[in-house]
Amino acid sequence: MSVSTHHHHVVLFPYMSKGHIIPLLQFGRLLLRHHRKEPTITVTVFTTPKNQPFISDFLSDTPEIKVISLPFPENITGIPPGVENTEKLPSMSLFVPFTRATKLLQPFFEETLKTLPKVSFMVSDGFLWWTSESAAKFNIPRFVSYGMNSYSAAVSISVFKHELFTEPESKSDTEPVTVPDFPWIKVKKCDFDHGTTEPEESGAALELSMDQIKSTTTSHGFLVNSFYELESAFVDYNNNSGDKPKSWCVGPLCLTDPPKQGSAKPAWIHWLDQKREEGRPVLYVAFGTQAEISNKQLMELAFGLEDSKVNFLWVTRKDVEEIIGEGFNDRIRESGMIVRDWVDQWEILSHESVKGFLSHCGWNSAQESICVGVPLLAWPMMAEQPLNAKMVVEEIKVGVRVETEDGSVKGFVTREELSGKIKELMEGETGKTARKNVKEYSKMAKAALVEGTGSSWKNLDMILKELCKSRDSNGASE
Repeated sequence: MSVSTHHHHVVLFPYMSKGHIIPLLQFGRLLLRHHRKEPTITVTVFTTPKNQPFISDFLSDTPEIKVISLPFPENITGIPPGVENTEKLPSMSLFVPFTRATKLLQPFFEETLKTLPKVSFMVSDGFLWWTSESAAKFNIPRFVSYGMNSYSAAVSISVFKHELFTEPESKSDTEPVTVPDFPWIKVKKCDFDHGTTEPEESGAALELSMDQIKSTTTSHGFLVNSFYELESAFVDYNNNSGDKPKSWCVGPLCLTDPPKQGSAKPAWIHWLDQKREEGRPVLYVAFGTQAEISNKQLMELAFGLEDSKVNFLWVTRKDVEEIIGEGFNDRIRESGMIVRDWVDQWEILSHESVKGFLSHCGWNSAQESICVGVPLLAWPMMAEQPLNAKMVVEEIKVGVRVETEDGSVKGFVTREELSGKIKELMEGETGKTARKNVKEYSKMAKAALVEGTGSSWKNLDMILKELCKSRDSNGASE
């Protein structure tokens, strides 16, 4: 049966954080691209008023995607007025109350669903656990998006299943333990972080996490922003673990972004152009929007970059010279550039002069780097980033790992460690191997989304065909 015999209306509801919003918007683009010859898919994105401008701007190339804003709840204890996404939270310790507050959107969401054309399926963020209740009320198949890769999910499932760290006194935070289902992988207790920074909040965080996990068990499947060839053993493990909903790799979704139009080049692109002409490779340094780096650690990073003698482009929201003291900017004037503006990361990573990426290993950033063939210097800081870093460095061998002094994830990193690992990535044998490997994975990434033949393209085909069949069997028609 041809998919095109049906009109699909897809609802997307991302969590209020750019790292979660962007992949779902890219998935919306992929849906339209999948049926661009026959307009049989329409897409509606739900968000809140203060997130809408970013979303509308991001989707300016696809105005046919409809964006609906629901009023974000007011007077939430601990959350400053007007804060509607995690980037604006004063601290990530407020993650739990902020996420809990999103449930107050549910009645508005359901009222709006009543007014929309029939929804074929919904993709909502795993953090928005309550959307599974809404999906059930309206008999809408719900796919879950967590923004994680299959490796991180599989290792976490195995650790949980075998209760590796359930006895607090039995293992130190930094003692490596073998993962039973993947005996070549060793993990530490500190590799697993539920996103809280305050001990008294761990109970609330665990409760929220359990609600989110429970809601996924009733879902139709997981949408994974990755591609099968990158982590096939882990995709297969997840899909063979009991009666869990199936995982569908539909990425890398960053490859759906349109080519940049010929607008004026920002100063940092001119700087990268200059470095290309000089034949000087550049290390790109960025840690996303949520990493909380102390001033002491930031100073050490600055001195490590300076000591490495490598050319670097560093994107940070902090005023580095104010923290370090006058003279730093003068000393790095030739070798470094510090940018405090919002940048187009894909444009930077795609630049010919960029030969390495010092990253927190958030999955979006890591995958973008893989797609453009740039090796990573992995410095994970929170959430599932330590597992992403393990995958990048140990599993697919496209990077080098930064180590903390005490072996923990949140420990201190010295300038000597940073300087040494930067040189290793940019000039050493390990970096050379990583560069060779990442070029191969870059080719596989692009092949995964080739129309008709790519593994991710075929997965999307199967999702749409499966949902057509289920609608037919339920007697649904448009």
